[in-house]
Amino acid sequence: MDYNNAYNRVQQLKKFYKNLIWFGIVSAIIIGNDWFNDELHYRIFGGHLFLAIWALFLGIKAVSLFIFNDEWEKEMMRKETQKNKKAIDF
Repeated sequence: MDYNNAYNRVQQLKKFYKNLIWFGIVSAIIIGNDWFNDELHYRIFGGHLFLAIWALFLGIKAVSLFIFNDEWEKEMMRKETQKNKKAIDF
């Protein structure tokens, strides 16, 4: 991994962790407010839908960062090129 790829990866991870921290803070505020008011009921416009959508986006970003990263892509490219190499019978 060269310097530019490493730098880009670190920047992506930094943005992801910042977003994760903000998600935790906002979740604590919304759910804490509901808990202190004894209103732990799911409401569409009470912030819970917003948290669910945000969590979905965070999950997708986490999968793309930690599972389907550059190493996975290189491994899949190697497998596909090996699969497409066929012996020529004369």
